[in-house]
Amino acid sequence: MQLEFTEIDPHGPVFESLARPLYRALRPALSDAAFTAFAREGAAQGLVFTAARTPDGRCAALAAHRVLATSRGRVLFVDDLVGDPALRGAGAGGALWEELVRRARLAGCVRVELDSGVTNHGAHRFYHRKRMAVAAFHFSYDLAQDPETT
Repeated sequence: MQLEFTEIDPHGPVFESLARPLYRALRPALSDAAFTAFAREGAAQGLVFTAARTPDGRCAALAAHRVLATSRGRVLFVDDLVGDPALRGAGAGGALWEELVRRARLAGCVRVELDSGVTNHGAHRFYHRKRMAVAAFHFSYDLAQDPETT
């Protein structure tokens, strides 16, 4: 599959038409307003949206990522990586992954990192094929369930 990798500005109409449908596949509970707010706030914090686009302009895969300075070195952190469900298995996700690795190297990163939901077994298989290691547990504390705030 021939792809072009482009960054998409979260303030433009192309972003809404290309990114929103893929994010809906990944995060169906995210409302239109919440999606727009997340994208714009994330961009202000350095979040970049990279699309893998087919020659006809279709978004085959999308990644939201940022470079972070950590005590473990500079990392390219992938917030989200999603492929068009209709094109899964065609290589767009893998090609986008290789583009992210290339960008990480150019940015002086020592690693590419991401979190993946514990029940997302399809994604886990993909990440293992890409030679990613399960290097940490990600813990979270839901403030909405905190007895001090209810």
